Amino acid sequence: MNPTPISTIAAGADRVRTAIAEASRRTGVDFDYLYNQAKVESGLRPDAKAKTSSATGLYQFIDQSWLGALKRHGADHGLGWAANAIRTDARGRLSVADSGLRTAIMNLRNQPEASALMAAETARDNQSAIEGTTGRTANATDLYMGHFLGPRGASKFLGAMASNPDQRADQVMPAAAAANRAVFYAANGTPRSLADVYERFGAKMGDKAPGQALAAAAPQSAPPLPMSLALALAGEDAASFDGLLMATKPEAARLAYLTLASLG
Repeated sequence: MNPTPISTIAAGADRVRTAIAEASRRTGVDFDYLYNQAKVESGLRPDAKAKTSSATGLYQFIDQSWLGALKRHGADHGLGWAANAIRTDARGRLSVADSGLRTAIMNLRNQPEASALMAAETARDNQSAIEGTTGRTANATDLYMGHFLGPRGASKFLGAMASNPDQRADQVMPAAAAANRAVFYAANGTPRSLADVYERFGAKMGDKAPGQALAAAAPQSAPPLPMSLALALAGEDAASFDGLLMATKPEAARLAYLTLASLG
């Protein structure tokens, strides 16, 4: 097995940083928050895959969370074709009927540009939800808890912590604890308290004062990403998401068509 060249690693790191900076610029979410979140979630690896859940990519979106983020915000960032393909069933679960299209949509989690944009939009959603239930301004750790546990889970966690910070976190969030033992238990198996879990994330997130996690910049929309190009190229690690957004020339469309045709 040949080691990965240093130049390739450096190029990947530059791409991740650029993707996060662009997501921050487009949405107004603080760069440091998004960078630290990716560092905690995946070690800044766009191809990271969890062993205990469907969590994938730079921000470790599980399947349902990813589909939900795209359904809500995909059209704002050139992914309207993906948002329109996502349906909600009678049980409230999100799905994509076409298997090939679903693969392309889920593979976008491994594109740092798409993943960073959806993480930023999710942070904005979580801020509104958490502040609505806690009655206080959310800080960076609160927002991360919203990503980690979902807005309802984060509100439950934060509410329980406000009442009794020494309570065992695994008793408040048993499902999350089962899937993330390293977060809820020490190396010797001792369960961590709500305050312990929160403080550990706060240290990793480089927590800022309330209100500083989201900047004031106005969100910006992006040109559309053609579905054909995503189907053909979403699984390619070297493909630039911004490059795909700009690929509207006839030869680019023809390349996508020929690629799809070759796949049968």
